Amino acid sequence: MESVNRQTPVDCLGQIGIILVGPKFPENIGASARIASNFGIAELLVVSDEAFDQERMLKMATHKAAHLIRKMRVYRTTAEAAASFHFIVGTTARQGRHRPQDQTPREVMAEIAPLLAGNRIGLMFGPEDTGLSNEDLDFCQFASTIPTAGFSSLNLAQAVAIHCYELYTAVNTNPFAAIPKSEFANSFDLEGMYEHIEETLTGVTFLHDTNRIYWMRNIRQFLGRVRLKKKEASMIRGICRKLLWHNRQHQEMSPQQNRPVEETTQ
Repeated sequence: MESVNRQTPVDCLGQIGIILVGPKFPENIGASARIASNFGIAELLVVSDEAFDQERMLKMATHKAAHLIRKMRVYRTTAEAAASFHFIVGTTARQGRHRPQDQTPREVMAEIAPLLAGNRIGLMFGPEDTGLSNEDLDFCQFASTIPTAGFSSLNLAQAVAIHCYELYTAVNTNPFAAIPKSEFANSFDLEGMYEHIEETLTGVTFLHDTNRIYWMRNIRQFLGRVRLKKKEASMIRGICRKLLWHNRQHQEMSPQQNRPVEETTQ
């Protein structure tokens, strides 16, 4: 019998994580924690090599969200922070042909809501001055841009509030019946798969230093739209391993095949 998750909207929001990449000001971390707590989100992750002033964070978080600050997890890289999430929404105000197709927060959350049962969802926000880089967005399957009139830059906490509100609204306006538990690959699984794909395509000379970033970003965006299951990502890695093995065998045999035949004397 297929296992199902019977979850309430509140349960599902508890599986959401706010990921702040390179925040500059502890007050913004505290304000983001307060907003997350207001909407039932129970996890805050920060990517930084700085030690932030806890008192300044707690002042903005207030006593209601102090627990989020105290159990906040800090990572040195975006890859480490993203590892356990199955789907990540990257927020950005910048456009570019190498970036995922962007949608409004409302459009994105309408797609995210049905995926909440059994899956961990991350909402990723970049530094206040620059936003998420292309490398950060490589970990994201969705891109969200807040529509504004004219000047597009919003305060970090404002951006967090808008996305949390839209997610809360999407979750509470969609009925949560029994939903089959899915086994989507998380970011850790996907990154291992992408490393294998890159190694394989390099081995067959499809990728070169001049086109590596371009093609790998396109491959990421394509496979991100497919929404691979864990076993499918594992299957792709198995195919890559076999191709790499055959490529090594070919390289080992080639010197022998190309060696000149020595004349034999009678």
